[in-house]
Amino acid sequence: METLKLDIQNHIAHVTLNRPDKMNALNQTAWDEITEVFGYLDENAEVRVIVLEGGESKNFCAGIDLSLLMSVSQNHTKCEGRKREKLRKDVLKLQAPINAIENCSKPVLAAIHGGCIGGGIDLVCGCDMRYCTDDAYFTIKEIDMGMVADLGTLQRLPKLIGDGSVREMAYTGRNVGGQEAEKIGIVNRSYSDKVTMMAEVMKIAEMIAQKSPLSIRGTKHILLHTRDHSVADGLNYMATWNAAMLLSADLQEAFEAKMGRREGKFEG
Repeated sequence: METLKLDIQNHIAHVTLNRPDKMNALNQTAWDEITEVFGYLDENAEVRVIVLEGGESKNFCAGIDLSLLMSVSQNHTKCEGRKREKLRKDVLKLQAPINAIENCSKPVLAAIHGGCIGGGIDLVCGCDMRYCTDDAYFTIKEIDMGMVADLGTLQRLPKLIGDGSVREMAYTGRNVGGQEAEKIGIVNRSYSDKVTMMAEVMKIAEMIAQKSPLSIRGTKHILLHTRDHSVADGLNYMATWNAAMLLSADLQEAFEAKMGRREGKFEG
């Protein structure tokens, strides 16, 4: 891969954005590789949890690479209807990598340092949990580029933080620092430095990796369903889900492990 690094150990997949010379700005190759990697991790039975981080770059992610943005905006089709149709398809294609992160059956933990800008916020909003350093900052930069953020921030961020906070960020494009991000709920926790953050995030990942993979995947699926449906719909769906999934080998193993005061040993 050109723009990502992938390492898998002890059931934890470590995905690192790897364009440090471009502050991890996302070009077309990066978008394609994100879709490919998270599709692969979704199907990889060895993987139980994923950590996404910004590596050696100054920023976690500087957003969409300007070359990609320019290529999307340049459409020489003469027919206005076909031009708009293609632009719509291009935007949907750019949304696909974020959807791949969100729809990956394994929990994804984002570890954020430096700037999380524009498309970077789209990325982390697709993750299950977010952690950052105190010197990290988050900005919906699209407003300063004369754009409406179109890859998921305006759809997912309101599910994470208060409506007023989303609107302030989206209308002003101001930087929200790490400690404020923790206060308003963008991140679970903010840490003093990157070394501490990575150590704590890996502890959480290790804890998740020890649980029943079938139950973790089911829990993520149910949480996503619950987010987008009423309580009544969610409860009905939950009953149907457990009618199919409850009586698993993991249930028996978890029970026996608890009785034997040992860690459970689960299949992928």
